[in-house]
Amino acid sequence: MQKVRVIIVDDELDAIKNLKWEIEQFCEGVEVCEVFTDPMEAISGINYLKPDCVFLDIEMPEIDGFQLLTLLSFKDFEIIFTTAYDQYALKAFRASAIDYLLKPIDTDDLKKSIEKVRERKKHTDFGKSIKDSLESLWEQRQDQRVALNFSGKIKFVKLEDIVYCKSTGSYTEIFFKDDKSEILSKKIKEVEELTDNGFFRVHNSYLVNLKYISEYIKTDGHYLLLYNGKTVPVSRSKRNDLLRKLNV
Repeated sequence: MQKVRVIIVDDELDAIKNLKWEIEQFCEGVEVCEVFTDPMEAISGINYLKPDCVFLDIEMPEIDGFQLLTLLSFKDFEIIFTTAYDQYALKAFRASAIDYLLKPIDTDDLKKSIEKVRERKKHTDFGKSIKDSLESLWEQRQDQRVALNFSGKIKFVKLEDIVYCKSTGSYTEIFFKDDKSEILSKKIKEVEELTDNGFFRVHNSYLVNLKYISEYIKTDGHYLLLYNGKTVPVSRSKRNDLLRKLNV
């Protein structure tokens, strides 16, 4: 039987212990070579250990599962999301051929997922699915609409129509690609939670849609020049993470 080397990434230690026990008890020929609760440590571990498969939690503090994947240099592995995520995401996973396991994880579903990995490992394009599937998933997520409650109205907005967001205390100003803006009665952290992998918090007061960045200026305090000519500051603490996010 072909051996499968896996890594588990989840910010909840109990979830890791439970999944590791399930794998060791019911999945013959599978080696859990490492587990991580810290996403940044997981990035280094995946790049170094080069597993066949990664069990990845989506909802983690600081860096979620989608962001983690974009920061990796090694991507030749299969991905299985472990999630209690919303129905939209699950529909997107199915369409993108990305495998997922709903928490609490069912043993039979786990065994089926491992068999899929083992079957894919026989082919020369093993690991290609993570690249193709993530591109497909990103396209679908960009078409996702979020309901934003502006003063006197609820507006259903495509994420791709948002250029950037600026914090104004307890409120956030949303700037759209048609050069219009709206004030939202939410803090920017709450807005950040509504967005996805294509957005990045470059500053305590600014959240940017990465597709609209034209230039990253490293002089005069570091700032971004957006496609519409607007500029957004980049805080010192966010610079390295932003460059990794942009694959620079």
